[in-house]
Amino acid sequence: MGNRLTQIATRTGDDGSTGLGDNTRVSKDSLRVHAMGDVDELNSHIGLLLCEPMPEALRELLVEVQHQLFNLGGELSMPGYTLLKPEALLQLDEALAEHNAALPRLAEFILPAGTRAASQAHVCRTVARRAERAVVALGEAQIVNEAPRHYLNRLSDLLFVLARVLNRVDGGDDVYWKSERMARSG
Repeated sequence: MGNRLTQIATRTGDDGSTGLGDNTRVSKDSLRVHAMGDVDELNSHIGLLLCEPMPEALRELLVEVQHQLFNLGGELSMPGYTLLKPEALLQLDEALAEHNAALPRLAEFILPAGTRAASQAHVCRTVARRAERAVVALGEAQIVNEAPRHYLNRLSDLLFVLARVLNRVDGGDDVYWKSERMARSG
């Protein structure tokens, strides 16, 4: 992995370029930098979610997700490297199965709302979807490992489920969409 940062204000990016982990320089508007930025934003939003009260098991899961997102971002910043391990995806699959099994089946669409923690989980979910789209776009233009795309896809699903879990922490529920069309037909 590249050198750790010892100086933040280097001024090397003043020309509109940024350094990747393999010491190459690319435009700050490149597809790779967009993908890295979206993953970084997602990690920051998860950090904000962690400021909310939640069961310790969810907190531990989200902290581990933050570490894996850092690996994912590192992998994106170093073309050809693999940092995201298969175990990371397996952990998401297991958490998704566990938490989804404890929830009532959805019969209606839900709004991204409810408690503050659940709402922040929905923000994380939408940023995860954007990061996934950025990784897909990058993969269409350059060679990118499949693991980052798979991880972000699964993570957005998990964040949806965790939003539902967080709405129920203190006995709450999902906030259901009130469809006028469905109300008229019912």
